Amino acid sequence: MIPGARLSAAIELLDQIEQSGAAADGIVRSYFRARRYAGSKDRRATGEMVYAVIRNRARLDWWIAGAAGNLEPNSRTRVLGALLLIDQESPDTIARLFDGSGHGPVPLDVTENELVGNLAGKPLHHDAMPVGVLCEVPEWLTPLLQQQFKDDFATEMAALNTSATVDVRVNIGRVSRQQARKSLMRDGINSEDTPLSVAGLRLTEHARLEDTRAFKKGLIEVQDEGSQLIALLCQAKPGMTVVDYCAGAGGKTLALADFMGLQGNEQTSGRLIACDVSAKRLARMDDRLKRAGAETVERIALESTEIPADLVNGADKVLVDAPCSGSGAWRRHPEARWRLSPERLDEHIIDQRTVLHNAAKIVKPGGQLIYATCSLLAQENEDQLAWFLDEHKDFKALPVGDIWNAATGIAAPPGATRTGSLSLSPASTGTDGFYCAVLEKKL
Repeated sequence: MIPGARLSAAIELLDQIEQSGAAADGIVRSYFRARRYAGSKDRRATGEMVYAVIRNRARLDWWIAGAAGNLEPNSRTRVLGALLLIDQESPDTIARLFDGSGHGPVPLDVTENELVGNLAGKPLHHDAMPVGVLCEVPEWLTPLLQQQFKDDFATEMAALNTSATVDVRVNIGRVSRQQARKSLMRDGINSEDTPLSVAGLRLTEHARLEDTRAFKKGLIEVQDEGSQLIALLCQAKPGMTVVDYCAGAGGKTLALADFMGLQGNEQTSGRLIACDVSAKRLARMDDRLKRAGAETVERIALESTEIPADLVNGADKVLVDAPCSGSGAWRRHPEARWRLSPERLDEHIIDQRTVLHNAAKIVKPGGQLIYATCSLLAQENEDQLAWFLDEHKDFKALPVGDIWNAATGIAAPPGATRTGSLSLSPASTGTDGFYCAVLEKKL
């Protein structure tokens, strides 16, 4: 692909991402899977442009809105803006790239030429930008996140707009971290221990894991360190009845199975049930469970709000990894910040309360309900904890700091744990953003 063709591909991909609700990385993979002629350099250059636009969209749109009359920001003008403001390309280079030849973008029109002339030589950053624009946060979300992080707002948002690390969870019931690291090294992949999760490794550079022996043998699973910590805080043990109430594709289910000794040939006693409203999502964990040797995990599709009778007041631990805004995972899905709306956030809050209310019925007296989100917003986290405790007087919040110490054996990061809750973020802990509260049902 010539440089112009790569830009055309980036514009097309940005259009698809804008119009779709699917994850951007999946859209990019599907696009190039159907275009085998594109080489690795083509895929890398195109992907870099796509993500440069997504991660800098607010600042690009600010410049575009003020540089060429009534020109509306779109995928094409954002790519133009990225070339000028980020790559610092000249107008002459832009004209050569946008000449319509070799599958390149069509030539610039009069308004686009005006845009190029006005943006040439300008920096991406400008002191006149509103704070939300500088921090790449939608306008309506800015005051909510400022209230949450106060003086740390800019630092937290900057960390949230970087690329995420690649972490894997070692199935420690089957292999040690050192053994898993050595296995990866034999396949040319270097890693180091994650600083917080006792079961994690962090790759020192991005690499394809699916072809490694460690992955094929079920010794590792790709999972952010923060997600691993949520599973560790459940303190699931052999012999327990544990329910992963919003299991999705099963990342935390697999971790719970490992901690319960339900992986491999010599399995311990205990019952682990993965629930989700979507049978299709549950089915996606089939291959993962088989690879990990955890096929005894039960799966229940909750087509309604009805709870299976044998689970009522029957579980030692119930993990509710609730549907949420996903704001804590913007490093991995930067496009999600532009899809979130006040209306969608309100829907999440209602769904979270419904899920919490139903999951509470499963917890047996003396058992624990673990509420978690991958959100940074108090409306989905602290506010929901306060609502739940007000509505369910038979539960009490436990000090998460004590649970952290028991589960990990190391000190929690400063400020991460409070009575009844845990907060993780890219800036404070180097993980995705997560919230967790542990609630005990009174005897």
